[in-house]
Order: sequence, then C-alpha cells, then structure tokens
Amino acid sequence: MASLLQITKASKSYGDQVLLDAADATISDTTKVGFVGRNGAGKSTLLRVLLGEEELDSGEVIRHPSLRLGYLRQHDPFEPGETALEYLMRDSGQPDWKCGEVAGQFEVKGAYLDGRVSTLSGGWQTRLKLSALLLHEPNLLLLDEPTNFLDLRTQILLEHFLKNYRAACLIVSHDRTFLGATCDHTLSLSRGKLTSFPGKVDAFLEFAEEKRLTDQRSNAALMVRRKELEDFIARNKARASTAALAQSKQKVLDKMELTVIAGDESTATIRPPQVDARRGSALRCKDLAVGYPDREIATNVQLEIEHGSRAAVVGDNGQGKTTFLRTVVDSLKPLAGEVRWGFGCKVGVYAQHVYADLPETMTVLDYLRRQAVFGKKEQEILQVAGSLLFKGSHVKKPVSVLSGGERARLVMAGLMLGDYNILILDEPGNHLDVDTVDALVDALVSYQGTVIFTSHDRHFTKRVATCIIEVRDGRVVNYTGQYEAYVEKVNAEIEAGERETAAARGKLTGASTAPKGVKIAHSAVRSEKELRKEMKALERNIAQLDEQKKAVNNRWLSTNDPTESSKLELELETVTADLEAAEEKWAGLYEVVEAM
Repeated sequence: MASLLQITKASKSYGDQVLLDAADATISDTTKVGFVGRNGAGKSTLLRVLLGEEELDSGEVIRHPSLRLGYLRQHDPFEPGETALEYLMRDSGQPDWKCGEVAGQFEVKGAYLDGRVSTLSGGWQTRLKLSALLLHEPNLLLLDEPTNFLDLRTQILLEHFLKNYRAACLIVSHDRTFLGATCDHTLSLSRGKLTSFPGKVDAFLEFAEEKRLTDQRSNAALMVRRKELEDFIARNKARASTAALAQSKQKVLDKMELTVIAGDESTATIRPPQVDARRGSALRCKDLAVGYPDREIATNVQLEIEHGSRAAVVGDNGQGKTTFLRTVVDSLKPLAGEVRWGFGCKVGVYAQHVYADLPETMTVLDYLRRQAVFGKKEQEILQVAGSLLFKGSHVKKPVSVLSGGERARLVMAGLMLGDYNILILDEPGNHLDVDTVDALVDALVSYQGTVIFTSHDRHFTKRVATCIIEVRDGRVVNYTGQYEAYVEKVNAEIEAGERETAAARGKLTGASTAPKGVKIAHSAVRSEKELRKEMKALERNIAQLDEQKKAVNNRWLSTNDPTESSKLELELETVTADLEAAEEKWAGLYEVVEAM
C-alpha cells in the first residue's frame, strides 16, 4: 500500500485562530477517507494546502511522484453555447466516444449530452463536472461537500461510482449516510489535530465518545489515587520514621499525569417555536398548476397536508420542488387552481436564497430583535442566540461579516423566536455541521406545529419525515410509502439502468456481468446447495471476524502505549478489511443464489 500524501507536523493559523497544530496524517492509494469536523475547523483550508493553493506556516506535505489530484470545484468552467459533449472533449482532450462512456456512468447521455450546458439544472451540471474530472484519470479525488444541492438520484449514482472506483478519495461531507456508503476510513480535524481511524464514520463517532468516557474514568480513578497519596504524604512527611516513605510516595505522585481531554466544543441547541397542537387540514391544494408564464412545472395538483405532519417534498433536481414550495407560500402565483391554508396558520419560511437577502448593516442581535414575536424578552432573545452559538460579543457582529454557516444559523434562530405553527424549510441542512443538523432534527421532532421541507440529506429526512410528497414528471402527489421505501425505489431504478448498460456493453465486448467477486464459470457448475453451504461458512467467518474486531478495538481504546497503539491500529485495519471482503463475497454469492 503506497502513500500518496503524507502530512507531517502541519501548522496553520489565521490570526488567533489555530486551524492546524503540528497535525499528522497519511493518505494511501485505494483508500477512501471521509473527512469530518466542525464548520470552521479548517477542513477546506487543508484541502487548499493539499492542492498547493495555500502554504503551511510550518510542517510539510509530501506528495508521491505519481500523484494525480482531481478536485471537484464549485465554479462553472463552461463556455457560452457549448454542448455537454463539447465541454467534456475540450476540458479533457479525450475523444467523443470516451467522453460519452464516462458521462454515461452519471446518466448524462442523449439530449443531456448533446444539448447545451446552459439548459441543464445545477444537479446535472454537477454530474457533468464529475465526468470531466474523471476523464483526467486522477488517482486521488478531493471532494468538498459533493452532496450539497445534489438530488437523491445523483447522490446514489455518485455513491455507486465511488464504491467501484479503484483509486483513493478524500471526501469532506456532513452527510453521514453518504460517507457511510462510500468511505472505509475516517479522518477527523478538531482543535488543530488530525485523527485517523480505520473504519466508517459512525464507528469513529462511537470510538471518539468511548475514548472520551474512558479518559474521564481514568482521570477520575487517578484523582482518587492522587488524593490518597497526598493524604499519606501530609500525615507522614514530618515523622522521622516515615519521612523516607513519604518522600518515595511524593516521587510517585509527581509522575502521575492526567490524560488531557479537550473541553467540549460548543454545540447548538435549538428550541422550536412553542405552539399548540392542532387538528384538521393545514394545507389544501385544489386543481393547482405551478410554474411560470412560459413553462408549466406541474398541473392538476390535488393535495392535503394535516396539522402536525412533517412532510418531505422529494424528487430529482429540476422537477419543481422549490417552485412548488414558492407557490404554496405565495412568493410565486399559481398558474391555475388554489392554495388554501387552514384558519389561524402562521407560516415561517427558511429558503435557500435567504442567506443573501439578510440586512448587511444589522448586527446579529438587531436582526433577532426584529424577528422575535412581540413581547419576547431580551434575555430570551439572547438565550436563543447563544443556543445557536452567537454568544458574548458575537451578537454584536454585523451580518456582512458572517460566514454561510453563521448566516444559516442566524435565519434559523430568527424562525425559532417567532410563533409560527407552520414551518416551510428549503434545504435547511445546507451550511450546517453535523451537530447543528442533529439539534435541528431533535427540535423538529418535538415541534407541535406542521413542517413542510426539502432536503437531500437522507439521515435528516429519515429522522424527521412522517409523510412524503413526490414531485415528478409534472405531478405533485402523496407518496404512500415511508422514506426508506422511496430511497429503495430510486436505488432500484438506478440499478436497473446500470444492469441494462452492463448487459449492452457485455453484448458488444463479450464481457461478464456477474456480481463483483463471483466468477460465472465457477458458479455455473455449482449447485444452489453448495453455494448456500459456502455462505454458511462465510457467515461463521464473518461472526468470528466481527468479534475479533471488537476485541482489538477494546484493547486499542484501553492502551496508553504509543507503540502498542500503532500495532493495534494496524491489526484493526487488517481485520476490518478481512471482514469487509468476507461480507462482500457473501453478498455476491447471495445475488447468485437469488438469481438461481
């Protein structure tokens, strides 16, 4: 396993803010790493350092001679009037057939490939930029929040691609579901230090919490022992017969050191508007048509949402989710039909464009005073501001200097200070870190009012939604299943398309389309009984490897010896790889048995 990038003793500061403090990390080839940390921790800064766009204050980044970096940039590299295929050929220098083959992995084909880039939605343009990136054949992909503004279908397409991508990846994301599906290692940046973990993000978060609790228990036990020694020394140091023993105990005491535990980082706590629970219909759409004078998006919408529902509006980018939300809040007039809110509904809106429309000259506190319901006390306003991390002098900051994440939290704080019994939230998780998103989830689940929202974050939607509204092919309808069923439906559609493409390619090339890890020639001559027997043996092996992994992990948590820790980390990485290989082989055999 070759090392593509090695970060050694890296330090980087902006004024008093320390982003990297003698940080170390290594990224190996074929390893897919999820890069996590709080907003403002320095993740994007480190990416710019790796790209050579910024310099470290001290330390170094050692790059392998064969390193080829690929970076998904946010700006649009397109030229006026060019088609998607023309852009791919211009950017990569590859022939049209190669460009079409790579773009096809993201379903960019037909009219999407031959049409002008300017007609594509943001999600489709992102698919195009990913295709261009891959045509350069990098061996290390750097992806910074790749799922922001991507619809579910494009996220799953990207997941499928990354799972089979035979090169290394470093992915910055707050989307746990996406990281869990694509990354087998985790890199965390906190308080200037980089921590590498040979496992998925959920396992890392569990490990980090266990390590914190273990250190706290160890320190507590150590404090008890120190107190005993201090008492013994105080009682015996003045007596000649025991002075030598007291002196010996003092040496032991001097060597006892507490494990340094970083203070808990500030976490947002969100308290939703306090409203009374209501019954009946909150929103009715009758014979509704939404869109623009020159283009209808959806027609004949017959929809009813009950008070207390938390409705997730889902669908591919460009299908009209935001247009529908703009229509129901009356910022866009319907083309036909009517939108009727129930009696006494007070609607609060959180939209993607809100961050840009904030009053630039106002301070944080002035804005929140203006948003607060009449009669709200100053102390309550300050408490809400503090709960969303605007504490002390931060409430006096002008809006003009706030980051994207701070603006998002400010808008959310303003909503929470109102008395809205209806919340319309368009992508509320964008620009919020994992902990703030979790705080928002908890708030919405406890909220007694009605929520209508869009979100591309599957973790968020799964926890919040009680019903699903699908916008697709000119229709807006209640989806009868749960959100997990909707995700499975989209995934099945994508897999069906991938099988069709693989079958077509197989006919042209004679290539096998067997499940990964299973040879056609081998499985074709084996009976179902033999395959099931092998699956049973694999299941036993998987159980043993799982127990071994837990045992190694527990030893790793409890050791304070750096040398032993390194050995255990390597052992844990090996066991994890063996476990994943066994699980993958079992899944391949399962597919063959099901097909039989």
